[in-house]
Amino acid sequence: MATCKSCNALMSSLVLLLSCVLRCTVAVQTDAQAMMYLSQFGYLSPSMKNPNSGHIMSEETMARALMEFQSFVGLNLTGHLDDETLHYMSMPRCGVRDKVGFATDSRSRRYALQGSRWRVKDLTYKISKYPKLLGKSETDSEIRKAFDVWSDVTPLTFTHKKSGQVHIEIRFEKGEHGDGDPFDGPGGTLAHAFFPVYGGDAHFDDSEKWSIGSFKGTNLFQVAAHEFGHSLGLSHSDVRSALMAPFYRGYNPSFNLDSDDVEAIQALYGASTSGESDNDDDSTSQGSGKKTTTQEPPGTEGSDAELCTDTKVNALFNSAAGETFVFKGDYYWKLTDDGLAQGFPKSIAGTWSGLPGNIDAAFTYKNGKTYFFKGTKYWKYTDTTMDDGYPKDISDGFAGIPDNVDAALVWSGNGKIYFFKGSKFWKFDPMQKPPVKSTYPKPISNWDGIPDNIDAVLHYTNGYTYFFKDENYYRFNDRTFAVDTADPPFPRNAGYWWFGCRAENKGHRQEVTAAPSILRPTWMEVRRDHKGNQNTDVGDLIMDAEEDSGHTGILKM
Repeated sequence: MATCKSCNALMSSLVLLLSCVLRCTVAVQTDAQAMMYLSQFGYLSPSMKNPNSGHIMSEETMARALMEFQSFVGLNLTGHLDDETLHYMSMPRCGVRDKVGFATDSRSRRYALQGSRWRVKDLTYKISKYPKLLGKSETDSEIRKAFDVWSDVTPLTFTHKKSGQVHIEIRFEKGEHGDGDPFDGPGGTLAHAFFPVYGGDAHFDDSEKWSIGSFKGTNLFQVAAHEFGHSLGLSHSDVRSALMAPFYRGYNPSFNLDSDDVEAIQALYGASTSGESDNDDDSTSQGSGKKTTTQEPPGTEGSDAELCTDTKVNALFNSAAGETFVFKGDYYWKLTDDGLAQGFPKSIAGTWSGLPGNIDAAFTYKNGKTYFFKGTKYWKYTDTTMDDGYPKDISDGFAGIPDNVDAALVWSGNGKIYFFKGSKFWKFDPMQKPPVKSTYPKPISNWDGIPDNIDAVLHYTNGYTYFFKDENYYRFNDRTFAVDTADPPFPRNAGYWWFGCRAENKGHRQEVTAAPSILRPTWMEVRRDHKGNQNTDVGDLIMDAEEDSGHTGILKM
């Protein structure tokens, strides 16, 4: 395969270009700048942003990436850096990647969903850092209107809080601001936001001249409404007229949500259930304020009460059908997009016939089977039907794994099974003989920030791993291999943040004593620690992920 001579020749200049792109507004004009742009927004491998990677790219790869970008923005598919393509690459835009999540199949619906959503309908937000060139009251008003864009067409409500824990935190920042995605000054990237599973926070570049109701500057309302779409789970749309298109098109005094945006958000949360007219007196959809409040949302009572009273659990797992279940004692709950499903808890034995209560651990493997562990035994189920010949001894089916484990999961890094007990963990590889290497067990402390004696662990569909202990949980970033940095920091109260328990007496985060370096490392510290980590156990685990990422196999136990 021929290599792209111009691409390879320009790789040596990427160090200077990267420095410039991170600090100033530069129009995309060269192959190297285009490569970085395509990498930043999901059309090329992220390794292309690393000038020291030695990555060699073929002409075919570059052309294919260019055509994917051209297709997304509705240009002719030339595969070349023509003037129109360079024009779009130089437009001010959202900093979120275009190639995230999945799009609909219908030609008339081209919105994209990232794959996660909030489990509750009553969301809270706060502005923890205001823009320097706008007043607080006018900023509050524009942010409220931006949230109203989405609450007007869904059952969602948004409560503005001045302090304390919230679902969505909003900050106006300049340059590097702690999340590894620095702003680039006026123009270029205007803002970025995190999807629900990554915290939902929204950051705005305070180098921009934010404006209100003016053709001058950058309109805060329209950019904020776009970013909050990401905070709610929407990816970028390839419909040019949609709010969720990635490019800023200037102030529109007659702003309305495109039908593509409405279909997208309602695919996640459903249509508005308000008895009031969605249009109200505001035909521009810039927000009537009828749903965004300054009052605390009421607590919920009902089927969640038993679990919310004591959120310490035995196990969590995803079924082969993609449903998430929580086991506690002799009962289980199903998690939905709104929190805990109605009609629960239910008896474990009543659904999984022959399975006892007080399970130690559970996971569903890539063969579609679900495995449950308790004491010295394990059970294998196809959906909710026990396979013949079970239960079996853990020592027979999972040689090298101890009895009475605390938790287990199939880890995203390599598709292998990890068991946790006390202060140790084991990697089980059914395609290897023996399935557990002699280098195991290893200390749980290798999972940076995770405590010993965990109760449950779940690799969720969003790509993150969640560790649960007592009433709290830790969100573990499988890419940085550390507990995520967030505000409020982890651990967080599982009832409030995971199970949708909203009553004050059972939802507020418990104070947990932990070293600040564990709870709130900066992004630079995380990146530096893992780039130069001399802990060979962690290195072995990461190398395992790299070595095993292409292997597949069927568990035969």
